[in-house]
Amino acid sequence: MAVTIVDFDDLPARVRTAIEDETGPILKTETVSAGLNSALSARAHTAAGIVFLKGLRTDHRWVWTQQREADINPYVTPLAPRLLFHFVAEGWDVLGFEAIDGHHADYSPGSPDLPKVIEAMRRLGETRCPDIELRQADQRLAGYVDNPPEAELFKGNALLHTDWNNHNVLITNDGARLVDWGWATRGAAWLDPAHWIIWLIAAGHTPADAESQAAALPTWGTAPPPAVDAFARASNSLWTEIAGSEPDRWSGRMMNASTQWLRHRMSESGSRRQNP
Repeated sequence: MAVTIVDFDDLPARVRTAIEDETGPILKTETVSAGLNSALSARAHTAAGIVFLKGLRTDHRWVWTQQREADINPYVTPLAPRLLFHFVAEGWDVLGFEAIDGHHADYSPGSPDLPKVIEAMRRLGETRCPDIELRQADQRLAGYVDNPPEAELFKGNALLHTDWNNHNVLITNDGARLVDWGWATRGAAWLDPAHWIIWLIAAGHTPADAESQAAALPTWGTAPPPAVDAFARASNSLWTEIAGSEPDRWSGRMMNASTQWLRHRMSESGSRRQNP
């Protein structure tokens, strides 16, 4: 089910009123078009400041991600923006967050943003996974592994963000802040760096250089090579499915990046077998 973007003014009147009950009178709004997972994505300007609004219709198949974001927020601030309110009204599920002033992370080779992203990922790796309902990494990837037992390699007790689209990483003067926690997952600690590698390749890194960036993270050092190989295969299957027979620019880029990484892992795996 595709997400159709709506402007604040197109919301039902009662939803707009419910939002202003939380924020105070809204002076103007700016629709944010960068997101992929929200129908409502806007910055609302009020006399007291700016609030970021995020919403989905309650009949959307991803609406559960709204509650996930609300549940996880107390455990991941200040790495994530603070949740100000959450309500359901007139067929809409709406979240309001403190607005963050920053730019989307630049993942390209040599970018000064990369150390800040690494530091944010390191901090996340040190965050205890809360005892709340979360998706399980092995279950999320079970449909994409070559052999069912391989999914067991992704099990763990670490808190993972998993969606390292650079639009979900905001760079501020103080570092990187992570947004869009709807797909937060429990799994092996090395999986977030592994997810990030594919985005780095899509941004222009070679697979070897992308892995060297991930190597700055202690959690990456815990990754067994066969498990990483299995993840690369599963990720390539996932992105190939997302791209479909007529990939758009975004999905095609991610599919190609995952293919590059898989080929690199296959080459490295062959070298390991020849030189045990």
